[in-house]
Amino acid sequence: HAIADYGAEVIRTPGTFDDAVRKAAETARAQGWHVIPDTSDGTAIEAPRNVMQGYTLMAAEAIEQLPANRAPTHLFLQAGVGGMAAAACAQFWQTFSEHTPAIVLVEPQTAGCWFDSLSAGHPTAVAGSLKSIMAGLACGEVSYLAWQILRTGATAMMTISDTVAEKSMRLLADQRRVDPPVVAGESGVAGLAGLIEAASDQQCRIMLGLDEQSRVLVFGTEGATDPESYHKIVGRPPHEVASGRHKL
Repeated sequence: HAIADYGAEVIRTPGTFDDAVRKAAETARAQGWHVIPDTSDGTAIEAPRNVMQGYTLMAAEAIEQLPANRAPTHLFLQAGVGGMAAAACAQFWQTFSEHTPAIVLVEPQTAGCWFDSLSAGHPTAVAGSLKSIMAGLACGEVSYLAWQILRTGATAMMTISDTVAEKSMRLLADQRRVDPPVVAGESGVAGLAGLIEAASDQQCRIMLGLDEQSRVLVFGTEGATDPESYHKIVGRPPHEVASGRHKL
């Protein structure tokens, strides 16, 4: 919606994130346009590399706000093609070289391309519909550039269900006592949802070293990109949540 507000024509492509990337590339070639993807298959790297460089600003701004410049012990990062996660990983590596946090990648159960690729030791495409309410993370293939970082930078990977993402959206929307409510979309809550799932499982806590001393950072990377879907999941429209009003 924000892009459209600047006058851009937004064309929705049936299928997955990967289908949309391919369609955009085909259209750009046919029209003589420049294509600016955030993913790479290894043949064209300049544009996605620049996009990833932009993502590092998000991590840098978070680092500036850390208390006493203390590194978090864990980052739970949503991973679609991996560009954002890889950029955040690289920025924290560069800043906290001796105390780098554990990097946990979180993706939909139906689109676990990072789970499969890191398990196999090489990029592995995920077949099937990849259908998930976390549409921005419903990716079947990892980015070549992100793979160069996360193949060694990722500490662990996990997949989550749509139900878990929905619960996290409602959790952020229903805060009443300490923090203001947060309007967060389906893909944007994946890191938080993964943290909640991991923290509720004793074996996961032990494996990841999650305890009362842990300092965990998550990023909210998406608002209500689909207001109707958000309203259906949360029970209130995004503008009402953002205003701080609560349904009694």
